[in-house]
Amino acid sequence: MIARRQTVAVNVGGVNIGSAHPIVVQSMTNTDTANAEATAMQVAQLARAGSEVVRVTVNTREAAAAIPEIVRRLADLGLSVPLVGDFHYNGHILLREYPETARLLAKYRINPGNVGAGQHHDANFATMIEVAREYDKPVRIGVNWGSLDQQVLARLMDENTAAGSPKSGTDVMIDAMVVSALESAQYAEQLGLPHDKILISVKVSSAPELWQVYRQLAAKCDYPLHLGLTEAGMGMKGMVATSVALAPLLTEGIGDTIRVSLTPEPGASRKLEVEVAQQILQSLGLRQFLPQVTSCPGCGRTTSQFFQELAQKIQDYIRDAMPEWKGRYPGVEDMQVAVMGCIVNGPGESKHANIGISLPGTGEDPRAPVYQDGKLLTTLKGPRIAEDFQALLEKYVQERYGRDQPVAG
Repeated sequence: MIARRQTVAVNVGGVNIGSAHPIVVQSMTNTDTANAEATAMQVAQLARAGSEVVRVTVNTREAAAAIPEIVRRLADLGLSVPLVGDFHYNGHILLREYPETARLLAKYRINPGNVGAGQHHDANFATMIEVAREYDKPVRIGVNWGSLDQQVLARLMDENTAAGSPKSGTDVMIDAMVVSALESAQYAEQLGLPHDKILISVKVSSAPELWQVYRQLAAKCDYPLHLGLTEAGMGMKGMVATSVALAPLLTEGIGDTIRVSLTPEPGASRKLEVEVAQQILQSLGLRQFLPQVTSCPGCGRTTSQFFQELAQKIQDYIRDAMPEWKGRYPGVEDMQVAVMGCIVNGPGESKHANIGISLPGTGEDPRAPVYQDGKLLTTLKGPRIAEDFQALLEKYVQERYGRDQPVAG
């Protein structure tokens, strides 16, 4: 078991975030928030994929004005996922001008580097905190290295220059991110925001530097921390980079909510960032979201195309079925399924799973033994092996996890 770093708990629209609660998966829309229909549709898509909190950009008056309609559309769909308003530069104006939006958002994201420069910085920040207090909302102090508070950075650079053993520019920048986050959080508390209404993030786009900045921050506060590798990139690069960046911190108990910031393919769904976040937590044993499918990579022994197609079909079937299964079959997310390609490891892996199939490999008899809870259940033959195994899987779920069924040992 991974020991979580101890934090206070912050309630975000009914979702509790902190060490006493499961690590929360969140995501963000990329629609124009002013387009209430498109934004509500994407929020719904992300929520149905498993995003427990969804952030939306609130950058214009039109975007701010659209929030009530977005919430209404989501309610019509039977969804109450917490919405977080992402504010930069003009949040102090929009939150005051659109009180219904301020009331309906579950949390405000504030970037200390983008609330105003010079004498306006503290006043603008204070306005946003005053609104959060008025509507009893939590805030995330979100520091990014691409928009770091230049006043804090300049101050620490000057202090570093005057030091006898000056640090590198990167180390000073990391110090500045931590200082900016903590000073902003402390100022928010001085303005009256309760300690348990604050979360913090300090995002960079380099894994080693992400480890450094979060370890430093985690040692200095008990606020819940939001983890994410910012600007992770597209496809495999983004998924691998994020997994490498987040896994060491999560195994050290650092991190209470995560987001995978993938650049989607043109026109593609953003569900992938939710699925990757879930898989990171599931692979580390921190949470279970859906049954795990164990499948071998394939080799010269496997009848590759049929094996690959069945593994993909079963995995897709499980993911598509989970929204219904989750409500009807408590505990089904812990189920283990094996789809194996030949006699070498197939029977063994299938016996270790709740239910598994060992497909015939090259030169093997055209028979596919199916094992259930460690015992041979049946042997499938013929052209409908895939469909027959899927039917057996559905039957197993109903019998093993149905509410009216006894739980197997």
